[in-house]
Formats: sequence, C-alpha cells, structure tokens
Amino acid sequence: MTDAPRLTHLDDSGAAHMVDVGDKAVTSRTAIAEGSVTMKPETLALIRDGLAKKGDVVATARIAGIMAAKKTHELIPLCHPLLLTKVTLDVEIDETLPGLRLRALARVSGQTGVEMEALTAVSVACLTVYDMAKAVDRGMVIGGIRLLEKSGGKSGEWRAE
Repeated sequence: MTDAPRLTHLDDSGAAHMVDVGDKAVTSRTAIAEGSVTMKPETLALIRDGLAKKGDVVATARIAGIMAAKKTHELIPLCHPLLLTKVTLDVEIDETLPGLRLRALARVSGQTGVEMEALTAVSVACLTVYDMAKAVDRGMVIGGIRLLEKSGGKSGEWRAE
C-alpha cells in the first residue's frame, strides 16, 4: 500500500463509484466558493439600476444559486444527497471588473463535505446572471469559479492561497 493521494471516486479497478461515507463521523462542514461575471459597463449599470428586461438580476441569481446547491446530487453523478442546513449567495457589484462577484456558502451537519454544493451554487448563479443579461451583452465572461475554503471532516480546514 502507498500513502500517495488517490482519486476517491475510483475503486481499485479504476471504475467510478460513490464513496461509502457510512462510517464517517457526523461533523459540521462548511464550504465557500466564488465566481464572477465580467460585462460591459452599460450592462452592469442596467443590473445595478434594476432596469434589466427580465427583472431583478441579483435576486434571481441568488435564488437560482440556492436552489442549485440543493440539487447538486442530481447534477453531479457521484455526489451524495445532503440535508443542507444553510446556503447563502452573496452578489457584489464590482465597477473595476466591470461586473459582479458572487460568493456562495454551503453548510451541513453530516458525513461528507459541501464543496460541490458551494461550487454548484456559484456556477448556476453566474449562469443565471448571463441568462438574464444576454439580450444586451452576449460577450459577458464567467470566470474565476473556485473553492475558497472548507472546514470540517477528517481533513479539517483548507483555504485557497
């Protein structure tokens, strides 16, 4: 046996499988992910001023992100269904991009982490911003989607550099 890191979703023969978390301790687990949508300054002004034709872009993106986190196990084949205890989606206007910076937090008291739920929340929120503003700016760029930090479980704390 080796102590080298290995992909947990592959069994000894290399076949994909769902990890058995049944013997893991139930702990409080949190993950935070971020992403951004860069756009024309005029597009950002429409969103900021609440003038987008489809409605409130920020509120809709927030709800979409929260809903997506709750459905992560339906989208990512080997994710466990989780009873999330908290999901938040914060959206910040950043004139320097110009665009929106989005940050999702997911929390659970369970036997597996919530990194995928936080990443799914921020990804779908970014896609929702694009969908709601694409009529005026098809050149928007979604980027920077990444895990910022996670806590809980056997591996403990982790923060992006």
